[in-house]
Amino acid sequence: MTVIQFEGVTVLADDVAGTAGFYEHALGFEVVVRETDYVAFDTGTGVRLAVFRRSGMGAHTHDHPSFRQPRSGQAVELNFRCATPQEVRERFAGLVARGAVVVAEPADRDWGQIAGFFADPEGNVHSLFADLPA
Repeated sequence: MTVIQFEGVTVLADDVAGTAGFYEHALGFEVVVRETDYVAFDTGTGVRLAVFRRSGMGAHTHDHPSFRQPRSGQAVELNFRCATPQEVRERFAGLVARGAVVVAEPADRDWGQIAGFFADPEGNVHSLFADLPA
């Protein structure tokens, strides 16, 4: 048996255009597919990032009830590695200027990285991080 390949992450959203616009303009990912209910990005890593309309999942999951209920709580966290601590600070400021909601400003963390946490338009909390110099 071969090793299963991790291909991508799909963020479910009620506002596909707004959430996709955030990933396109604030994070700078290139759109490779743009549809009303689905937008996919080239992340430059070989891992696909997409945004899909949450209510559209019902048709693909035998109308699973979780896609009919109001969303609550964190659904997914995406982690974005930067090359340096300074890049984390600069990119974080840029994200906030483009609509990200500050959850926790970049700070040196006990695990040896600088990390800042921000929310996208759907309220999912993500991080920017870099290794701290030794």
